[in-house]
Amino acid sequence: MKRITLAAFCMLALQSSYAQKVYKLLSPDQKIEMNISLSDQIRYDIISQGDTLLTQCNMQMTVDNASLGKYPRVTKVSRNSVDETLTPVVPLKFSSVANQYNQLLLKFKGGYSVEFRAFDNGVAYRFITNLKDSIDVKDESFCIHFPANYLLHMQQPGSFKTSYEEEYAHIESEAWLSSDRMALLPLLIDTRDKGCKILISESDLSDYPAMFLKSNQSNGAHSIFPKVPLEFGEDGDRSLKILKEADYIARTTGKRNFPWRYFVIARDDRQLIENTMTFQLAEKNVLEDVSWIKPGLASWEWWNGAIPYGDDVDFEAGCNLNTYKYFIDFASRFGIPYIVMDEGWAKSTRDPYTPNPSVDLHELIRYGQEKNVGIVLWLTWLTVENHFDLFETFEKWGVKGLKIDFMDRSDQWMVNYYERVAREAAKHHLFVDFHGAFKPAGLEYQYPNVLSYEGVRGMEQMGGCRPDNSLYLPFMRNAVGPMDYTPGAMLSMQPEVYCSNRPNSASIGTRAYQMALFVLFESGLQMMADNPTLYYRNEDCTRFITSVPQTWDETIALEAKVGEYALVAKRKGDTWFIGGMANGQQPIRTFNLKLDFLPEGKSFHMTSFEDGPNAQRQALDYKKKERNVQKDDTITVRMARNGGFAAIIKTK
Repeated sequence: MKRITLAAFCMLALQSSYAQKVYKLLSPDQKIEMNISLSDQIRYDIISQGDTLLTQCNMQMTVDNASLGKYPRVTKVSRNSVDETLTPVVPLKFSSVANQYNQLLLKFKGGYSVEFRAFDNGVAYRFITNLKDSIDVKDESFCIHFPANYLLHMQQPGSFKTSYEEEYAHIESEAWLSSDRMALLPLLIDTRDKGCKILISESDLSDYPAMFLKSNQSNGAHSIFPKVPLEFGEDGDRSLKILKEADYIARTTGKRNFPWRYFVIARDDRQLIENTMTFQLAEKNVLEDVSWIKPGLASWEWWNGAIPYGDDVDFEAGCNLNTYKYFIDFASRFGIPYIVMDEGWAKSTRDPYTPNPSVDLHELIRYGQEKNVGIVLWLTWLTVENHFDLFETFEKWGVKGLKIDFMDRSDQWMVNYYERVAREAAKHHLFVDFHGAFKPAGLEYQYPNVLSYEGVRGMEQMGGCRPDNSLYLPFMRNAVGPMDYTPGAMLSMQPEVYCSNRPNSASIGTRAYQMALFVLFESGLQMMADNPTLYYRNEDCTRFITSVPQTWDETIALEAKVGEYALVAKRKGDTWFIGGMANGQQPIRTFNLKLDFLPEGKSFHMTSFEDGPNAQRQALDYKKKERNVQKDDTITVRMARNGGFAAIIKTK
């Protein structure tokens, strides 16, 4: 009994000595605090202005037979402060980004470290290993705990096979059960009376699976990852079935940095829209020559059914040469640099080298070059994988980019597929738009020829795409990276009267709402989804849409409330744009916007597109207004339910 008592006493003493090891990391402005305590585990609390937002969180990684983070023993502590300016190749928010943070690096016995960073708008951490050449990561434990009943905004897929297009669910943290569906990233936490929002996502995701979260049944969540697939089976022309999985989530090199797990902390919802955390934590650009990467608009035929009509159409429309030439002519007239040719351009979806003879792809590429319009080709990921030399072929043909679809997975194999595609495409001066994709997680900065990802419940969902859901996108999905939502509908309807079938495709939301999306939503390749015929018939709207840049020098969120409304000003050179969107929960919302973001001593001319007086019932109702403005002016913005506001402000 004495031996047992002595052993227990020694264990308690050991645990007590561990519990005394606490490391504090403060943000540069000292308003955000991360307290890391070492005992039997690595635990941390996240505090903002004295409020504990997340408590007794912990991390661990199981590598081969070792548990990194269990009974951790520190061998070295390093601290550093960084104040630098980053310049993104494809600036979706800012042409230069201030990257300021305090860093804590804890090196542990057992060949691993954990790096922590504290920014003025959040915190992040990652594991770093210095182990043997090859390791099997059996699991990674990311566990968070909520000190109160929070509100969680999240997408909940039925399995790891997901295109990240689920509608957002809004669940109280205490009501989220371990038997409920998991959540994918990004996940947004409303701390309610603590006055903060917390956006959780990841960056520098490479050679590793994407992270998902499950309820831990105790007002918290823990990580869950797809296993490495080992055997595949036939599953049609655009995917494969996984027949066998490994018992590990990654087989990777032992000397490496693992993905960042980050928390954007916003006391004002506008900070979520303006954040650049994915970029700040991503691997730097690895391409020496980026001069050929040209973000831009694209006219797209799938959503509108590829059936132009009217007096200028004297051919039978469809998937044929004349129709695509019509799309090229439209793009050329309005200065649109690309058209996307979706499914049907090839004779078979499995064969990327034999074009559909009715289309005559090579003639279209030639004709597009003559009109200064580039061709982007749609492909299934499986066809790309089975014909990985197509990048060289497409470069020789004169193709500008690829839209690759139906990955619908984010295990280690598929994450590596994205990187292989990005690297090979860059080698042959091709950009990539990933559809059927997981969310952005840093690859687009390492390989800036990755211009966009779908991974969103976008307009292709027709009646399943509603402003009440889309109002979360600037604060969540688009807040972590580029998003191919495919806006631009000219047929606008309120939800109670919505009816739409291709080729007469329509959207829910007002005309002004649709136009505002081109300012609000960020994508290096932004689609104009509707029929050229309708764009010709609404030329004032088309002229505005085609004037909106895809890259920006500055972004300022003016008014914002998660899921309800967003009004954002963006600058390109000397020209400013404003985009606003509102959900369907109030008949009319009115804002008095100060134009104090404009420079002093200059006069400007503003052209705006606003919801008309009947837009809350007839969504097509809009007013185009012209006025002179300057820095000390305040304008009144009125948005109907499911409405919007779009404006361009130019120097006089």
